[in-house]
Amino acid sequence: MTDREALRSPVVPARPAPVAARRLWWELGIVLLLSLGASALWSVLSFVDYSTRETPIGEQTVALNPTRSDRSWLDLAYQLTGIALDLVPVALVCWLLWRARRPHLGALGIDGARPLRDAGWGTALVLVIGVPGLALYFAGRAMGLTVAVVPSPLDAHWFTVPVLLLSALRAGLTEEVIVVGYLFERLRRLGWGPWAILLSTAALRGVYHLYQGVPALVGNFAMGLLFGWLYQRTGRLVPLIVAHTLIDVAVFVGYPWAYATFPGLFGA
Repeated sequence: MTDREALRSPVVPARPAPVAARRLWWELGIVLLLSLGASALWSVLSFVDYSTRETPIGEQTVALNPTRSDRSWLDLAYQLTGIALDLVPVALVCWLLWRARRPHLGALGIDGARPLRDAGWGTALVLVIGVPGLALYFAGRAMGLTVAVVPSPLDAHWFTVPVLLLSALRAGLTEEVIVVGYLFERLRRLGWGPWAILLSTAALRGVYHLYQGVPALVGNFAMGLLFGWLYQRTGRLVPLIVAHTLIDVAVFVGYPWAYATFPGLFGA
């Protein structure tokens, strides 16, 4: 059975032996606490912090890709080091699911068989996710339920835009490889059904965006449902990585440009 057929198959795989299941749970906990599980915990704490202050959430701000130092060479070192360290859990997941035979990352839905088609589907997904996501952000701002996301200026340093592009790729790889590819494979091995996997991974995606406010949780939960459903249907992860990366390119690069050009639109 191919990886795609396995994902679409209604047959639930046999549960592993108790010892193997415990090892899988420990593995899941370690991977998540090294990556997006830790982000979810910090996000919940941040939301508690924002929501218990006297200042309403809608009047508070959160910095997007802030500079780390007033010295350009040190800021670049900070940014590149942060991106590299964030990709370590992705490397760990790839190592855990690596297969001796090709496709080596078939368990993650990555085979490199049709890159142009995957890139095309990923690009099409940007419109499906990006436009409603932008509308939800503005709706949340209008209702005072979303913090103001303040981006760093694009001209802060000569390397700002290239680093932002790398940050977008980092986010696409980290979230889709771990939350979709890895968790879907491991939870299936633990005997979870398709709906349980879909809802739990979408909930995780929503929670680690909660620091932006409840609308961000709702929007990312919906994104998680769509991405998870597509992965269950197709067994292909690359279109999701492409879509997520392009959405974050628009957020990291396009949003700062719009923020500086139309400050009144963003309440700046």
